Amino acid sequence: MEINMEAFVNLLEKRFNNNQSKMARILGISKYQLNMIINNKGKGAGKKIIGAIIKYCDVNEEDFHKYIFLK
Repeated sequence: MEINMEAFVNLLEKRFNNNQSKMARILGISKYQLNMIINNKGKGAGKKIIGAIIKYCDVNEEDFHKYIFLK
């Protein structure tokens, strides 16, 4: 699985007003982890982060396929 960085960054901009601290808190990850995802263009995002995105989408009635590419 891989993060769709274009959609993920768009989510950060539109839903969280570029507030990385708020996004990290809602996803249940550290701001450091979020910065690593963004700086590395999604590479190295593990199960915890993928799971957090899926959970966020489930709670907010979004399609996680928009944010995660299944390989």
